[in-house]
Amino acid sequence: MAGGHLPWLAAIFHGLLGAVIAVVAEAVLRIGKKALKSSTLWAVAALSFIAIYFFHISFVFIVLAAALLGYMGNRMLPKQFPSGKGHGAAKENTPAIELPPAPKATWARTFTITALCLTLWWLPVFAIAWWLGWNSTQAQQGLFFSKAALVTFGGAYAVLPYVAQQAVESHNWLSHPQMMSGLALAETTPGPLIMVLQFVGFVGGWQHPGVLTPLAGATLGALITTWTTFLPCFLFIFLGAPHIEKLGEQPRLSAALTAITAAVVGVILNLGVKFTTHALWPASGGFDVFVAALAIAAFIAMQRFKIGLMPVIGACAVLGLVKQLTVG
Repeated sequence: MAGGHLPWLAAIFHGLLGAVIAVVAEAVLRIGKKALKSSTLWAVAALSFIAIYFFHISFVFIVLAAALLGYMGNRMLPKQFPSGKGHGAAKENTPAIELPPAPKATWARTFTITALCLTLWWLPVFAIAWWLGWNSTQAQQGLFFSKAALVTFGGAYAVLPYVAQQAVESHNWLSHPQMMSGLALAETTPGPLIMVLQFVGFVGGWQHPGVLTPLAGATLGALITTWTTFLPCFLFIFLGAPHIEKLGEQPRLSAALTAITAAVVGVILNLGVKFTTHALWPASGGFDVFVAALAIAAFIAMQRFKIGLMPVIGACAVLGLVKQLTVG
């Protein structure tokens, strides 16, 4: 019974590929317009794309290099590496909201939060490693997504190229078409796009379950992926809360974040180019005219006619199904 539904499901995902290409292209333009305020920042974005696309340099090193460049550049060339408006300037343009006072930073508070969050963060990872071994897929997923959680600058679109590079090309947990299907699936849900990482953990655990059954391996993979993706956020939020106001007033730190955002534009462009290449020139051979036409139509619909994301995704999914029904 399930097998009979697979062609229709594949057809829907095939249609969604066009929407994904358009959505990523739209994200590059949207973020680029806001972030690239100087010729130097344009150069940072270009170098970021070249570094990750042609030389396969890790996203982690690109972020660190951009942060250092922005921090140092703000002192020597402040117009080329401008600092953001900061939290204080943002408050002038927003209605006053009564917020509770920021907690006071103390050594006791810092130690307690760090110890508690690190224990909660790493205890499941070490438990899986003790049970299945460090070389098991699930233990490796715990380690990798813990690393990915530390470099989620720029949101999901920025970290996805790093995840795709490592999960597909280094660990071989899933293929490029499967990664694209996961991104398409994530775009159709109301939740954050970063939930595509749970899809990666599930598929990786299913295809490489080790001593577990595929379902058990996939479930554990999805759970440890979700845990190590989101748990570190609580550590950073609780530790940073007392200092967030002061950090926003530091021009060099703000300039470093501006440079990181510029680098993220190049990284997202890399994501779009890679996904587009695999979508339009699939492993089966030939050029996929249908996906190309859908991508162009979806992009025009969002950019020119300001049609919302969900209607565009829905239309692409329906057209993929219609194509399956009419062409077969």
